Amino acid sequence: MNRTLDRTLDRSSRSRSSRSDGARWRRALATAALLAGAGLVAAPPASAAGDYTQAAAAAGAQQVQLTFTPAGPARYVDVHYTVVPGVGQQNVRMTEGGGTWHTTVGGLGSGSVLDYWFTYEKNGPQFDTPHFTFTQGGGTQAGCPAQPDVPDFGPNVRIFDPNMPAATIQAQLDADFNAQKDTQTAQFADRRVAHLFKPGTYAVHDDVGFYTSVAGLGRNPDDVTINGDITVDAFNASDQGVALQNFWRSAENMAVNPASGNDRWAVAQAAPFRRMDIRGGLQLYPASFGFASGGYVADTRVSGQTASISQQQWYTRDSAFGSWDGGVWNMVFSGTTGAPANTFPNPPETTLATTPVSRDVPYLYLDGANYRVFLPALRTNASGPSWAAGSTPGTSLPMSQFRVVKPGDTAASINSSLAAGCNLFFTPGVYHLDQTLNVTRADTVVLGIGYPTLVPDNGVDAMHVADVDGVRVKGLLFDAGTTNSQSLLTVGTAGSHVDHAADPTTLQDVFFRVGGELAGKATTSLVVNSDDTIIDHTWAWRADHGNPGTVGWTTNTADTGVLVNGDDVLATGLFVEHYQKYQVIWNGQRGRTIFFQNEMPYDVPDQASWNAPSGVAGYAAYKVGANVTSHEAWGLGSYCFFDTNPAVSSYHAFEVPNTPGVRLHSLLTVSLNTRGSITHVVNDTGAATPSGTAPVNVVSYP
Repeated sequence: MNRTLDRTLDRSSRSRSSRSDGARWRRALATAALLAGAGLVAAPPASAAGDYTQAAAAAGAQQVQLTFTPAGPARYVDVHYTVVPGVGQQNVRMTEGGGTWHTTVGGLGSGSVLDYWFTYEKNGPQFDTPHFTFTQGGGTQAGCPAQPDVPDFGPNVRIFDPNMPAATIQAQLDADFNAQKDTQTAQFADRRVAHLFKPGTYAVHDDVGFYTSVAGLGRNPDDVTINGDITVDAFNASDQGVALQNFWRSAENMAVNPASGNDRWAVAQAAPFRRMDIRGGLQLYPASFGFASGGYVADTRVSGQTASISQQQWYTRDSAFGSWDGGVWNMVFSGTTGAPANTFPNPPETTLATTPVSRDVPYLYLDGANYRVFLPALRTNASGPSWAAGSTPGTSLPMSQFRVVKPGDTAASINSSLAAGCNLFFTPGVYHLDQTLNVTRADTVVLGIGYPTLVPDNGVDAMHVADVDGVRVKGLLFDAGTTNSQSLLTVGTAGSHVDHAADPTTLQDVFFRVGGELAGKATTSLVVNSDDTIIDHTWAWRADHGNPGTVGWTTNTADTGVLVNGDDVLATGLFVEHYQKYQVIWNGQRGRTIFFQNEMPYDVPDQASWNAPSGVAGYAAYKVGANVTSHEAWGLGSYCFFDTNPAVSSYHAFEVPNTPGVRLHSLLTVSLNTRGSITHVVNDTGAATPSGTAPVNVVSYP
């Protein structure tokens, strides 16, 4: 984000042909999940091993027979598996005979590894088993080796109990904040911390500094009540009253009774506010009314007024507000009751009645004395918080199926756990990786708290996710290493188009950084090849400031922030800044973006160094590929601040094919402090950016 302090602000169908019978069956399973969310069917918890026996045995050179015998009667048993080349996850209703359910999988070559698991009915509810593997010619392996249900979360996780003295809790919160608050010294330090509150009521005030996650451990937000505040403000004298660098901190899954009647969450990028119940007002701006550059709220209820005031842009998804006040350039809402009317650009509010597809984040909670991870169900055309009716629909997994990753763990050991069928729970810390982390199993959960930071060494990519159903990645910061990586995170296989609509991969609160702490280098930060992926709140940032020697045009090199090749990909809350070529390239069909915030690179040395291959001046911030025939986006803002050389310009911020199926709504450009210019908003439409840090708005294109 622009860190200059002297600028001024004006305050004033999808359509897809059916790909397979398996795809239709997956959609039927999704419908069942939605019925469970409506309370018509009990939401499925994870199974107990004593409920069943299962086996896999070769039934020929290319076939394996899977059997499942429940301990008691079951109305149905479904098996889910992946292995067959060119075919995605399959979901099959098994056939029953003599109390044993069975099915046969074909198309296996010698050495093929079948990954499979079961969903079965027991006395009404349905249950999921762990994953199992079978190697054709080898045999069956159990899933993740049992982990403790009450794990050791390591030295950087604070777990508070309501029976602890409030003064003791407050002293720990204050000590962590004092270590994490300073913008000059903590912003690029290695310290990471998480504050976790067990169910109950607390009279505390938690000021939230850098790399700090604050979360309740209840099944739903109201299980943890804070009589006090969870606060972010312009805390430091060096901040000069502005919140332009209040990055990398989060609050989640709590109810707050604010001491003054209003809670304050004055943040910039990478600072999500999720699953919160604010019993009063929510102020998204500093107490000083200084500039702020956020931000993101989801699955949250605010009984009073939510006010943005000096925030230049903001996105809110699937929430409920008593009312809203504020709008500088780009305020976007989807599925939010109490949101303002759609009035862009005067005032600059863009409002969608629903969010087309969403699935809230996985989260840690306490079930009695044991820890579990809850997996919210997929929602379509959602409005309001997922927990508004009492509980978020979904399933859960015990911590016994998670490898708890702690500082000092190696990439090899993490990969071994993934290969054994474990999910991953990253605790706060910085993790250097000398090999790529490979997530290959469908429905794997990779969950981080306290901004665990993955740094690829020696030019490896940090993580690859296979083209499988239902992987959930949440709460990670990918920080480029000093040797160039081709990508930091790649999802799916280039050229593959497997239907994952019923169980998409979700990337949530996943952040990318190139430079700032290290002199990092990465050609592309995020590559999405898998169809139907949901990118829900990401900030991809090529640093414009940081530790000495980590920032410069030839130092922290990075071409592109986000590259989307998959079809039917949805981005809700897309923040991408300062990359050296196209910030976003979208090649997939039927893509959708709700809210985009961008700044072009500050440090372009001269125009000749920064002309697009087409010959026009500069690179577009958001480029939709020339072969795309269907794409739609709402609430798009791109700003320039060519501080190194104000003579630099960009011909346009948005570059899209001129075809009826490609439509953009509520888009704008701004030249911050009139440092450089953008000639048009989209293609050849829209005026040049004027002086005075004023927006140029285009209501719709074409």
